[in-house]
Amino acid sequence: MYRLTLMLFAVTLLAAPKSSRIDSEVRSITKSAILIDTHNDIPSFTVDGADIGNSPKTHTDVKRLREGGVGAVFFSVYVGANYVEGNHSANRELQMIDTVHSDILARYPREFKLALTAADVEKAHKQHRIAALLGLEGGHAIEDSPRLLRDYYRLGVRYMTLTHVNTNGWADSSGDIDDPSVAHHNGLTTSGKDIIREMNRLGMMVDISHVSDKTFYDALETSQAPLIASHSDCRAISNVPRNMTDEMIVALAKKGGVVQMSVNCSFVSQKSADAAKNSPLKDRYKQIRDQFKNDPAELQKAIAQLEDEEKQYEVRASLADVVANIDHVKQIAGVEAIGIGSDFDGITCTPTDLDDVSKFPNLTRALLEKGYTPAEIKKIYGGNTLRVMRQVERVSASLRTS
Repeated sequence: MYRLTLMLFAVTLLAAPKSSRIDSEVRSITKSAILIDTHNDIPSFTVDGADIGNSPKTHTDVKRLREGGVGAVFFSVYVGANYVEGNHSANRELQMIDTVHSDILARYPREFKLALTAADVEKAHKQHRIAALLGLEGGHAIEDSPRLLRDYYRLGVRYMTLTHVNTNGWADSSGDIDDPSVAHHNGLTTSGKDIIREMNRLGMMVDISHVSDKTFYDALETSQAPLIASHSDCRAISNVPRNMTDEMIVALAKKGGVVQMSVNCSFVSQKSADAAKNSPLKDRYKQIRDQFKNDPAELQKAIAQLEDEEKQYEVRASLADVVANIDHVKQIAGVEAIGIGSDFDGITCTPTDLDDVSKFPNLTRALLEKGYTPAEIKKIYGGNTLRVMRQVERVSASLRTS
């Protein structure tokens, strides 16, 4: 008994320094890293009156952003596919841009600072403010017009997700690629490639999350600047069309791009994806979309109610699943190809121990325990994204002066 007690005491002594060291590293990284989340959907709630200063029913508010050590957020100015009906997409996009400017930036100027460049992100961090950036999700919001694209850029949009779940007039989506009722383009159309070139000229990042595989390769070939996937994961781990194949990830990385890892349960875990696919409520979504296709507000309410009902069938992913996706990208493409694009407030299922924006220190700890160095984690959390932003800015400068 005495010998066993000594052994347990010795194990405790050996374990304590490691635990203490990791605790210290987590605190240091949380404080010093510029954690850039490239996809957060809280504007979809602030546009309807939610207060980002205190929003306990969402994944995001000021207090939890601070607790999570979040240094910069690309707020998703998302336009649902349902707004295409009746040509309401541009109207909705302007509302979404306004909610970031009016309900986030203007309402909380001490907490947030508008950032338009990589240098702006770093300046905000030095001022102990959260850099606020805008990412347009759903290329249909430009209504096939480069003029609207330029307008959105002037209003602060710094990336555009080429499609959402719907194929638009110039790019195929992964969300409807198997739907025979949809007229597909086999990737990007000629005008779609022109839109990519205009994004390069403006200095707007090209985001390939949600696009079909062929659209991805067309965008990769067309763009002179690196691409991002603002919120995607690995198809090798969870076989859903929204995720990227190993070949796509490697190709993106070779051109300097970054995969911003989402925490959506279905994207990081095959078990979660299978549960969602086999949900008895699956057909109800299509019925609701058909029923309220001309009434975006009612559609949003009906889907929210259905999502609450869906929770009883979901299988939550784990923090380990998120780390597994990050580690897979590192193994095949290098740590320089990894970023963070949580999709918080755009998803209904989050992994255990990564419930909201305050829980990023749990991810930091898990990565440290996996063997990642603080320098690698800082690259993942923001360094790689800042590198892409700077390269996009350089390409823009060269095209504007040529």
